[in-house]
Amino acid sequence: MAATQRKSSRPRVAPRQRVDYVAAVRYPDGRSDLFYVRNADNLADAREMVLLEVGEVRSLVLAERH
Repeated sequence: MAATQRKSSRPRVAPRQRVDYVAAVRYPDGRSDLFYVRNADNLADAREMVLLEVGEVRSLVLAERH
């Protein structure tokens, strides 16, 4: 008799979808820019990516891009 192997039944986890973000930046001198952020894990990650890119800002607004 041949032995059969039983596969463990682990629940399948759907791959997490990454969300694109749009960032509006106002600089201390009054200028403004718009950035598109891709491949961010979450909102905090997107914010950090923008701040690392542009440096000091007066304000930063982030939103999910649909």
